[in-house]
Amino acid sequence: MTRAGVPRVPHAGPGTRPERSVLVVAHRARPEALSAARVVIDQLDAAGIAVRVLAGESVADAHPKAVPVAVEGAADGCELVVVLGGDGTLLRGAEIAHDSATPLLGVNLGHVGFLAEAEPSDLASAMDRVAARSYTVEERMTLDVRVVVDGGVVMHDWALNEASVEKAARERMLEVVLGVDGRPLSRWGCDGVVCATPTGSTAYAFSAGGPVVWPEVEALLIVPLSAHALFARPLVVGPSSTVTLDVLTEMEGCGVLWCDGRRLTELPPGALVEFRRGVVPVRLARLREEPFTDRLVEKLQLPVAGWREGRGANHR
Repeated sequence: MTRAGVPRVPHAGPGTRPERSVLVVAHRARPEALSAARVVIDQLDAAGIAVRVLAGESVADAHPKAVPVAVEGAADGCELVVVLGGDGTLLRGAEIAHDSATPLLGVNLGHVGFLAEAEPSDLASAMDRVAARSYTVEERMTLDVRVVVDGGVVMHDWALNEASVEKAARERMLEVVLGVDGRPLSRWGCDGVVCATPTGSTAYAFSAGGPVVWPEVEALLIVPLSAHALFARPLVVGPSSTVTLDVLTEMEGCGVLWCDGRRLTELPPGALVEFRRGVVPVRLARLREEPFTDRLVEKLQLPVAGWREGRGANHR
């Protein structure tokens, strides 16, 4: 038992065959997420798969067959984390599954849902695929983030989409110096700077004018936010690069660091933020082999009228 009286994840004893188990993480405020959770639990339970849910959340009361577990270690031993919600809920699921490296399967109940693999209309067939273990797993690059103050590391975190350094007060600019691989590149007075992965290139970095980068590309993106400078273009650097942002001491007030828009750290003047490629990737379950181009067109509803398949072959 945990301190709060919530059971930890049980472990199979010697000589016993561990049961199949799936963790369900649902949006905490959407009624449709609870309805979807009931369908998922019913279907997986009928297939002989134990279903865990997070204790203390509304989904824990959604079905009598669901087993409430503490957040810490919730995904340990699970073959999959099924996430019911938008990309924000999937990022939360990624936090929970990060240490166990359990793959995530997203069902989109949000708006765009770039990270999701299935829509609500596909829910039953998606759970059939889960029961049959008929899915593939792809790995997505992550960011490793450290904050150094007075020569000591005061924060060490990670992000799947992006980490952003931003001004804390609306009326003041953030003063930073960008460095790449130990060399200074540019000083900016700005609203902030986003450092993103290819996965995050369709999130905050995209809204800030950064390029869309295909997820199989290994790179780090740097996107300044409203920088008051002649050189303030988005940058793409190699996966082995180290990107740094010095928060200048002459800046009035503090900056803030957000990891995936979920975890906040205050940055005093003189803080150094370091970004590197993460050691542990996030694993996403895929139900179909689909080119990223098709996903981009579908999610952003891009106009493609006039495309003639195979036109390039006709001109060889």
